[in-house]
Amino acid sequence: MSVSLESVVFDCADAQTLAAFWAQVLSSEVDADGNQYFATVNRAAPGTTLMFIQVPEPRTGKNRLHVDLSATDWAAEIDRIVGLGAQRVDEHDEFGTHWITLADPEGNVFDVAEHKG
Repeated sequence: MSVSLESVVFDCADAQTLAAFWAQVLSSEVDADGNQYFATVNRAAPGTTLMFIQVPEPRTGKNRLHVDLSATDWAAEIDRIVGLGAQRVDEHDEFGTHWITLADPEGNVFDVAEHKG
């Protein structure tokens, strides 16, 4: 028996809205059956699905798990994602990697790393 990563799930206030943000970040679309309570991105595509589920309680504190992205045109992608509604949180250059920490519209932090070479 083997295990594979199926989905990364975001608890959120509005599944459709947050899924739309992440779909734009990934240059994708929200799957057709999305609504304010449940939505997915890339469910039919190979790889990992992003799933968004409405929950009653707000997010508090720092994420204990977050998404890391990388980009070859790093500066342009940071600007594009901020233009979609993300907020810059911090910048790091450690462990041989340069990255920006951003927060999505519901405050979930994620990183975009500069792809070098």
